[in-house]
Amino acid sequence: MPINRILDAALELQRFCESHQYRFCFIGAVALQRWGDPRATLDADLILLTGFGSEESFISELIEHFRPRRPYAAEFALENRVLLLFASNDVPIDIALGGLPFEARTIERSSPWQIKPDLKITTCSAEDLVVHKAFANREQDWADIERVLMRQIKRLDVDLIFKELRPLLELKEAPEIEDRLRKMMEKEKLEN
Repeated sequence: MPINRILDAALELQRFCESHQYRFCFIGAVALQRWGDPRATLDADLILLTGFGSEESFISELIEHFRPRRPYAAEFALENRVLLLFASNDVPIDIALGGLPFEARTIERSSPWQIKPDLKITTCSAEDLVVHKAFANREQDWADIERVLMRQIKRLDVDLIFKELRPLLELKEAPEIEDRLRKMMEKEKLEN
């Protein structure tokens, strides 16, 4: 799918969130466009800070504006903490219902990315993108991390990455992810 269609979908979602004064930022492939290298992607991913217990009001407002991608989208979102919708141009959008302190800090650290003279998209920081990708721990995520490291290794706050990642890995009981990320960073530092 052409990246312009995905950015159009992201801008539509961002305008909606801004008009409702939601706290949010883009993660995933949209943020990867900023901090890494473009890759083929099919959707726009966003964290929306809903907290715990007030998700239903956010979900119902979003479903009123965007078309759900599945039957019982609200129930699925409440159970899985992700709302699956379509933008008006039929690009899939995934909205993570954020409630963890790390998700709130990700949004606090987010910043606008100037994609055109008159257009900005709010994305997570490069550091938070690495944390999200490492925590997800899929092979595509590791390829994405490599792209970010290739472009950003000299500018990354490595201490922040591990400060945020370590508690998440303790919850997941996956300390080996930290080792893999450290090795990847060491390799990239040697090559740059």
